[in-house]
Amino acid sequence: MSLSQGELVALAYGVVFAFVLFYVAIIAAKLARLERDTADLVELAIRDRPGVGADAVEAPDYAGASWEGSTEARPE
Repeated sequence: MSLSQGELVALAYGVVFAFVLFYVAIIAAKLARLERDTADLVELAIRDRPGVGADAVEAPDYAGASWEGSTEARPE
């Protein structure tokens, strides 16, 4: 079986597309896990503050926040 040049190019593009799609899926899964872990850490930090109950303070949502050029202090 012999493939034409057009078929080989299409096959090569398909393979590259599959690898890029796989890479994006892996990065998205890692990002979701990182966001979950960050939310858990924020919740633990707020809950463990002395003199502050878990219901007294609501955890801020830092997901997607951009601190570049911002005038407010970056949370530590």
